[in-house]
Amino acid sequence: MTPSPELSERQRRILARLVSEYIEQGEPVSSAWLADHSGLGLSSATVRHILAHLEEQGLLRQPHTSAGRVPTDSGYRLYVDNLLGTRKRAKLAPDVEARLRRAGTVGDVLGHVSQELSRVSHHVGFAMTTGPAPRLRHLNFVSLDGHRVLVVVVATGGHISHKVVETADEPNAALLSQAANYINQEFAGLTLTEIRAAIFDRLREERVLYDALMSRALELAQTGLDDLQAEETLHVQGASSLLDELSARDASLTYGTLRALFHMMEEKHRLVELLTRYLDGHDLTIVIGSEHLLPDLHPFSLVASMFHDGDRTGAVGVIGPTRMRYHRTISVVDSVSQAVSRMLEGH
Repeated sequence: MTPSPELSERQRRILARLVSEYIEQGEPVSSAWLADHSGLGLSSATVRHILAHLEEQGLLRQPHTSAGRVPTDSGYRLYVDNLLGTRKRAKLAPDVEARLRRAGTVGDVLGHVSQELSRVSHHVGFAMTTGPAPRLRHLNFVSLDGHRVLVVVVATGGHISHKVVETADEPNAALLSQAANYINQEFAGLTLTEIRAAIFDRLREERVLYDALMSRALELAQTGLDDLQAEETLHVQGASSLLDELSARDASLTYGTLRALFHMMEEKHRLVELLTRYLDGHDLTIVIGSEHLLPDLHPFSLVASMFHDGDRTGAVGVIGPTRMRYHRTISVVDSVSQAVSRMLEGH
């Protein structure tokens, strides 16, 4: 990233006023309009001189000879850096936090977060966790009617799995309780992947054949764990919201422009890899336009904030056009990140 040019206070205020007006209206901003609305009491000629200097610095560009100016990615960057220097930590609206708190597991919380971010910003909202692999807290076998057993697996990070398993014999509640106790004593604290491997090895041991309870416990646990997948690391919502917003605010961003972003949303592992490269430990990360590592994403900006709860690390954020409402987006992303940290401390 190139260093920000040195600007006078007056130049910074003109730039900020131009960027904020362009974000709202989507039309090039003229020197005459800025002279009337900047609040600096400057003439049109003086404003034109300032705009020419800002253009020389690579912060503005003039789409047409007779038109006003629009910000470049460098202009957005300086505008955003000034916002960050003066921002105050925002609090999440009580109704939004209440909706998030009604979610159950960590996956539910993050799914709701991505939806709320998309709803508020009208862009793509995402929530990602990079915490450790879930570990078994406890497992229960519950006798159902007929020859069926409900296997309930509870793991760290809010992972809960329910699976009904058909059995050859009608299950005995007391024996099922003993079998669950055996599994919990042997495997509690191990990752689900480690448990699967250990059960596979033990079922191959001949001594298991001479202990019916141990063998049945391992078989039930193995079947119950078969379909339990690690929680999805990325939740992303808002393709339709982004399309609606762009059709209303920025017709220049066609579906062809959006295709790369939509493909990345479908192939979540690619988006996770990209976000991981961006999130370098800073609480707030903002990537604007041409700062993106992939040229296909140059029409977009990203605002993300990391959260921590002592056990896991993750991020929440928004992806939208470079002409996004940065002030509102930064405030929402920051406040949601704080709320997620508070909520996940209880999981």
